[in-house]
Amino acid sequence: MSPVIRRRGDKFTIPGKYLLFILTLVSIGLIIITFNTNLFSGAADSVAGVFVIPFQKGITSAGTWLTDRSKDLANIRELQSENTALQQKVDDLTTENTNLQQEKYELSNLRKLYDLDSQYSQYDKIGARVIAKDAGNWYHSFVIDKGTDEGLDVDMNIIAGSGLVGRITSVGPDWAKVETIIADNSSVSGMVLSSSDNLIVTGDLETYAKGAIRFSKLVDEADKVTIGDKVVTSNISDKYLPGILIGYINTLDSDSNNLTKSGLLTPAVDFDHLDEVLVILQKKQNVNTSDTASSSASASESASDNAGQESSAGASSSAGVTTADGN
Repeated sequence: MSPVIRRRGDKFTIPGKYLLFILTLVSIGLIIITFNTNLFSGAADSVAGVFVIPFQKGITSAGTWLTDRSKDLANIRELQSENTALQQKVDDLTTENTNLQQEKYELSNLRKLYDLDSQYSQYDKIGARVIAKDAGNWYHSFVIDKGTDEGLDVDMNIIAGSGLVGRITSVGPDWAKVETIIADNSSVSGMVLSSSDNLIVTGDLETYAKGAIRFSKLVDEADKVTIGDKVVTSNISDKYLPGILIGYINTLDSDSNNLTKSGLLTPAVDFDHLDEVLVILQKKQNVNTSDTASSSASASESASDNAGQESSAGASSSAGVTTADGN
C-alpha cells in the first residue's frame, strides 16, 4: 500500500498535506496555461475560471495575509525596541531631574546658611551635616558629622534657618550630639529685642506640635511688647551667645500674678527639616573670659600709664628742687 494513498475501510484517502500540494501544483499549472495558451478561451475559459479563480483568490489572500502579518510582526519588534530605548531615556531623565531637584534644595539651604553666616559675622563658624536624629517627627535631638577633630566642644551654639537651633551636649572625634530649644526641659534666657525685657523660653514637644514654643516670666510693666516682636538670646544666658534670634512673639497673656506675662513664640527655625547647620566655635564662657581678660588688660594698661605719669612728675619736681638749691 502506498504511504500516500491509504485505505480506510472501503475508501481510499489522501493525506491533507499531499492534497494541498497537488492542488497547488494544479493551480500553478492552470495559471501558466491560462497566460500562455488560449485553452480556456470562450466557453471553456468560463468553465475553467469557475474552478481556477477561487484557488487563485485563496492563494492570493493567504499570501497577502502572511505578508501583512510579517510586516506587523516586524513593526511590533521595532516598536518594542523603540519603547525600550524611550523607557531608558525616561529613567535617565527622571534620575537627572531628581538629582537637579536635590541640588536645588541643597543650594537653597546653603544660600540660607550663607545669609545666616553674614548676620552673625562676629563669630567664627563651621558647617556641619545632620547624619542622625532621635525618634519622632521633629529634630529635637540629632547628631552632626563634625567633632573634636574640627575643634567642636560641649555647649557650642548651633544655628540654622534664621536663628538658634540649640547647643552641643556631647561630642566625639567626628560627631557631636545637639539638643535643640524645642526639646522637653530645654530652657533659654531670652530678651525682647524692641524693649530689652527678659523672659525664659522653654522647650515642649507637645507645644511644638502646634508650631510654637513657650515663653514665660516676661516683665513688661510698660506694655511695650507686642505680637510679632523678635526674641533673641539674652546677655545673662550662661550657655547661649547673646543676640541670636529665637523667634517671634505669637501670643501674649498676662499671668495670674499680674506681674509677668507668658505666651507662645513662633520659632525662627523649621525643626521639621534640618539638613545642614552652622556651629559657632566660640562658647559663652570663652567670650565672657575674653571680655574679662580684655577689661583686665585695659585696667593694667591704664594703671601702668598712670604710674608712668606719676614717676615723670616726681622726677620733674626733684629736678626743680635741685636747680633751686643750686641757685
